[in-house]
Amino acid sequence: MSSAKSVSIAGSTGLVGSFALQYFLSSPQTSHVYSLMRRPYPHLITDPESKLKPLISSDITTWAATLGSIPTTVFVSGLGTTRKDAGSFESQRKIDFDLNLDLAKAAKAAGAKTYVLISSTGADSTSRFPYMKMKGELEDAVIEIGFERTVILRPGLIVGSREKTRLLEYPLHGVANLLGAISGGKLKDGWAQDADIIGRAAVRAALEEGVWEGKGKQEGGKTVWHLTQADIVALGKHATS
Repeated sequence: MSSAKSVSIAGSTGLVGSFALQYFLSSPQTSHVYSLMRRPYPHLITDPESKLKPLISSDITTWAATLGSIPTTVFVSGLGTTRKDAGSFESQRKIDFDLNLDLAKAAKAAGAKTYVLISSTGADSTSRFPYMKMKGELEDAVIEIGFERTVILRPGLIVGSREKTRLLEYPLHGVANLLGAISGGKLKDGWAQDADIIGRAAVRAALEEGVWEGKGKQEGGKTVWHLTQADIVALGKHATS
């Protein structure tokens, strides 16, 4: 086994990020897990030897500088918001694109070799849909930074319990869970993935050397791996080692 990795993560209080955080903390392949947070971690940390090192600031403009000062092997971003919560698409872009890109650059400067982004199916910088275009532009921008390994997960409908219910998605969650239950996942996995499955896939791609064999595209000595929904399911349904 290779030496333990220092992991930094943004978006760890979100639906997918919270699962990724737990899998990183339980993995023997991690030494420290630094989590950028706007508010304190919801569970009291009493173990002084805990891997989790919360980096708490409600001022997200400080996050990139904070991240740049931490030795990091792996950086993971599940950071994102909605237009409704942000107040406008322009405000959403400041988080989903600008902050994400600033954090990726800071992670690279801090020594990160592997970058993992939770993106979205349909992400495309040439899309006529603003959200998908923004997601695609972020993918293109972080690839340009030149991490040794760039992992981009493109899940479909993300199924799980959120703090804030998205009314348009809620009925689809019920359909996805029903189809998954009656088909062993066969009628669900192609268009909807459980948040814990996505989180586990992100962690395995970040930490496990073996899962990279024959995967990804080589670009200038760097590897870029776009995980489709099928890839996410295949990788996320196996336990981390």
